[in-house]
Amino acid sequence: MTARLVFMEAAYLLSSVLFILGLKSLTVPDKARRGMQLAALGMLLAIVGTLVHRDIVSYGWILAGLALGTLIGYPMGVYVPMTAMPQRIAISHMFGAVAATLVGVAEYSHLNGIGQLGRWQMAALGFEVLFGALTITGSLMAFGKLQELLPGRPITFKGQNVLSVALIGAGLGLMIWLVVAPYNPVAFYAMVVLGLVFGVSLVLPIGGADMPVVISLLNSYAGLASSATGFAIGNNVLIIAGALDGASGFILSIVMSKAMNRSFGNVLFGAFGAPPPPSAQGASDQTVRSITAEDAAMQLAFARLVIVVPGYGMAVAQAQHQVREMAALIEKNGGTVLYAIHPVAGRMPGHMNVLLAEADIPYDRLKEMEEINDEFKNADVALVIGANDVVNPAARSDKSSPIYGMPILDVDQAKQVIVLKRSMSPGFAGIENQLFYAENTALLFGDAKASLAKLVHEIKQA
Repeated sequence: MTARLVFMEAAYLLSSVLFILGLKSLTVPDKARRGMQLAALGMLLAIVGTLVHRDIVSYGWILAGLALGTLIGYPMGVYVPMTAMPQRIAISHMFGAVAATLVGVAEYSHLNGIGQLGRWQMAALGFEVLFGALTITGSLMAFGKLQELLPGRPITFKGQNVLSVALIGAGLGLMIWLVVAPYNPVAFYAMVVLGLVFGVSLVLPIGGADMPVVISLLNSYAGLASSATGFAIGNNVLIIAGALDGASGFILSIVMSKAMNRSFGNVLFGAFGAPPPPSAQGASDQTVRSITAEDAAMQLAFARLVIVVPGYGMAVAQAQHQVREMAALIEKNGGTVLYAIHPVAGRMPGHMNVLLAEADIPYDRLKEMEEINDEFKNADVALVIGANDVVNPAARSDKSSPIYGMPILDVDQAKQVIVLKRSMSPGFAGIENQLFYAENTALLFGDAKASLAKLVHEIKQA
């Protein structure tokens, strides 16, 4: 074994260990930053190890790729707001899938040209390009729906399910054929095209509310495609990193589906079943009670226990710093402030944790749904900031509601509920929220950031 090979394998081994440690650290909020740093160091080592590979033909192309990747990646990392994270992640998955698919196409072209295609290698290449291709177009469709470039509702047509099954069946059939008879470029490229078309057919029938789960699943597909790339080109770190990515994405998809009370089949084939019936409890004959900032501030200033429920509205308004300032005033008056975090608050797991951490809110005040739900009945005030579907009591009581059965935060059990909201527009699920019409609920209309600033001002005066 040459010194170059020893260095490369050692770098790959250390990278793999760092990836695993980084992933483990991401499970604990106060270690998440270190987890990202470990994973980034692992990626750097993997790149350095790869750069000494004997098969590298030209460093010029690698430098050009690094420059192009930096030009694309830097703005995505720095300028995309936290509220657009689902869209940004979808595009990132698309780029990863493009890379895996292009490597698969290049490897097939090279091995086909020199007549060295083995069956196992062909199986890995087929898996790589088929999953990579469907992830490319699937991610683009998910991005389009989340960015509202495409309709968020399920897009269906007659015979769509039959078409989808036929597309993936034909793609898998071609892959099996190629494993038996690898030297058939027409079949190979036809398989890539089928994968691209299947990605569109897979995501279009899924509604916008399920997109975060779909993105997580596409992340899993991209990871599996990368792992297959590792098998195809004999790269160990790619096999391990891809497997970690694929497994973590799959587990995250299950967690999110469970948090939304949706089965995998229900999410993936949302358009297969009949559309949900309209909610039996309309809100047209009910009224809401509004509250002024002065009155809301009086309740908050003298509350013993306040539970803040942050949601997408807080993220959009970037109001986390005002939340911390308000909490400091309440605590100065002798109250306690806790934060109730729903698993999919902000539309992605961990989204709220990151936002609140930006404002230096202590981690021990952040409570997961299972921890905090029993505390709501003791809370003097539950302050809902831009959250909607995750606090809707219809999920517990209205069997006709599309979100019936979804685990929610039991905000309605607090003594008083104050909801900060711009308007009465429905949430991501597109349904009325029964919480807004409850007797113990009052709405403070306006931008979350401006409303919180008013509350802070009024609490200081109280």
